[in-house]
Amino acid sequence: MDRAEQFSGLGNRQVKKVPLLRGKTIINLFFENSTRTRSTFELAAKRLSADVMNFNISTSATAKGESLLDTLHNLEAMHTDMFVVRHNQSGAAEFIAQHVAPHVSVINAGDGCHAHPTQAMLDMFTIRRHKGQFADLRVAIVGDILHSRVARSQIQALATLGVGEIRVIGPQTLLPRDCQTMGVHVFHDLASGLEGVDVVIMLRLQLERMQGALLPSAREYYRCFGLTAEKLRHAKPDAIVMHPGPINRGVEIASAVADGPQSVILEQVTHGIAIRMAVMSMALGSQSDLQEAQS
Repeated sequence: MDRAEQFSGLGNRQVKKVPLLRGKTIINLFFENSTRTRSTFELAAKRLSADVMNFNISTSATAKGESLLDTLHNLEAMHTDMFVVRHNQSGAAEFIAQHVAPHVSVINAGDGCHAHPTQAMLDMFTIRRHKGQFADLRVAIVGDILHSRVARSQIQALATLGVGEIRVIGPQTLLPRDCQTMGVHVFHDLASGLEGVDVVIMLRLQLERMQGALLPSAREYYRCFGLTAEKLRHAKPDAIVMHPGPINRGVEIASAVADGPQSVILEQVTHGIAIRMAVMSMALGSQSDLQEAQS
């Protein structure tokens, strides 16, 4: 987050680039659709002056029968320095990291229901920008915790940063069975769960990952767990509202809240560029390189 702070003002400059990763080659290896994550990783790499390639899986040789490892080794042969990996299978980024050359960095841009580290980092950066210290905060994560890689990474990050209380709010069917072991307080009622919280993080319903009928209907979910202006009043008056996106308006959040004065959702997207620049520069660059680039 400290490194990201050094990059945060770059977007306001006339020239939005530093030569920190000039000559480095970064490949976005996305096996799953994404808008915000892929575009912010691409922008982050370009602002660091790296050469970037977006690998289109649907038209690649893997769609013609080539194995994933053969594809990786062919991309490595192009003198690649970093893979940014998004995959619908948990553990995919780790698998790739185990099979590429030691000099190649691998960044997990989201794997299955497991983790989304940089999303959690940009969320923590956004919270710090608004709230400063973490120790006295109450943070509520609302919605489909069961299928959310973002929620798992957020809980880990919040615990690491020493947040006062982490709450998860959702129906029983959308909470992991081991939720209590994650160091969180569980609520099944939105109003009581939001009482006195400083930060509200809404999650998208991961319908594509659900097997079986876990919810009666989207309308019923919105009635019980959708964040409206009225329900938000249970939180502190200065509470901020976050969402990793994409937003389903009228399902998990009302437009009046998503576009309201307490929403920092678009700020999260902006901060995502600085955080991903920080991650890339720490993997491929050095502190001395950063200081030289900024001077």
